[in-house]
Amino acid sequence: MSPALGALRRISRDRPAPRVAGERCDLCAQPVPGAHGHVVHLEGRALMCACRPCYLLFAGDADQRYRAVPDRYLRFPGVSADGPAFDALDIPVGLAFLFHNSVQERMVAFYPSPAGATESELSMDAWAGVRAAHPELATLRADVEALLVRRTTPGAAHSGSCHLVPIDVCYELVGRLRQGWRGFDGGAEARAAIAGFFATVDERSVDG
Repeated sequence: MSPALGALRRISRDRPAPRVAGERCDLCAQPVPGAHGHVVHLEGRALMCACRPCYLLFAGDADQRYRAVPDRYLRFPGVSADGPAFDALDIPVGLAFLFHNSVQERMVAFYPSPAGATESELSMDAWAGVRAAHPELATLRADVEALLVRRTTPGAAHSGSCHLVPIDVCYELVGRLRQGWRGFDGGAEARAAIAGFFATVDERSVDG
């Protein structure tokens, strides 16, 4: 048993069950505030709400079952999501997030859809081409960070972009779009949600 898991078991055993309504830590059942951290269960690919003590237990990379999601936002001004390297990925839509799954030992790509996060096949050779063209993307941390790729589509009011973001905010976006999706392309509500989301991401980002 890792030291972090041993400490987690002691926390879970010693703390009384919460008596208040609201969100709770998925690791020790203590109440958590509205703004709280998340931990990824690597094998189950589950995002878990975490109180601050539990979050800090898994803030490093030593534990092989859980990993805390960092709060890091980067933009890459020199990376064109509309360039030939990203063309080779054959992502079927203009918006997707990519991350390294350490259990499967490969990069995976997902895009928002009315059904939630939908996986798209990602060629390892094509991803190797992206890494070769843009070595700055190697800073991506496995399992807990994602590359949020937005490509220019016909009639779009934006240009292509690439950001490094916490993995939990990608699933937050997926949830927002799933709730407000209308018609084939998501409709006006979905487009407004995407625009607002990227405005927030860009505001939080620093150049990578």
